[in-house]
Amino acid sequence: MVKYSLIVPAYNEEKSLKLFYDAVTPMMKGLQEEYEIIFVNDGSRDATREILRGLADLDKRVKVCNFSRNFGQQAALLCGLEMASGEAMIAMDADLQDPPEVALQMIEKWKEGYDVVHGKRRKRKGETVFKKATAFVFYRLMRRITGLDMPADTGDFKLYDRKVVDAILSMKEHDRLLRAQTTWVGFKQTFIEFDRPERVAGETHYTLKKMVKLAQSGVFPNTDYTLTFPIKLGLGLGVLSTACLITFIVLACCGINFGGLTAWLFPTVGLLAAIILLCQGVANIHTSMIYREVQNRPKYIVADKYNFDEQ
Repeated sequence: MVKYSLIVPAYNEEKSLKLFYDAVTPMMKGLQEEYEIIFVNDGSRDATREILRGLADLDKRVKVCNFSRNFGQQAALLCGLEMASGEAMIAMDADLQDPPEVALQMIEKWKEGYDVVHGKRRKRKGETVFKKATAFVFYRLMRRITGLDMPADTGDFKLYDRKVVDAILSMKEHDRLLRAQTTWVGFKQTFIEFDRPERVAGETHYTLKKMVKLAQSGVFPNTDYTLTFPIKLGLGLGVLSTACLITFIVLACCGINFGGLTAWLFPTVGLLAAIILLCQGVANIHTSMIYREVQNRPKYIVADKYNFDEQ
């Protein structure tokens, strides 16, 4: 078993891969311990596949897993964790927004006895106000409705001890948010703060659609709040409706006429219909996720891989 495994998802990262390899390799060699770098090519459409093949031919510690299509970052991370043979595993981005020197600090914390070391971002350069705002809201919302004490302002840049990875891999659900599952399994955890730099090359591939899907995978499998919310909403609406009815009766007894109940009919019906549709939609999301679990399809499909036989 090697000492350290670096897990690096890559989607259309042809401009960043060589820069990442050149930055990380001297750092890992300086540790004078066995290591491997596992690149998971998440169905890239550029030259990512060819560049990774070249790196794997050059360095047997570089191991490459190519997906048959794009399955998403969480699937790529999960694949890397399953393929890794290290005692400690560090998940990081290929664009060098996760600084290699911080990975060294994570290793030091691991040697001190911590099982999970989170990278916590103080500043996020090169990101839009919208992305920063949605990230801020997401972590606070997750903590509020799931009860998971997820550290705020952390992403997937983490160090995992082998026993933590084994615990995560024992969880069989398909819709995953690894940062939520990392909190759920427990163990001794800490974090290291750092300023996240801009990408060294290329553009971010995290679209709004992908961010929404990631949030959905984090919220719905980790809480029943969305199932109980319609009941709470119904109770609130019942109290409000009762209060309105009492108000109408009191006003009628006082001889006050402000247009009659007819004026309230159409907006009331419209509001009730919207609430019903909203509640039904929330329930449907849960149903669709249950359906995907029942399908029990593989979380990803590997087309080919390099250098794994030489472990």
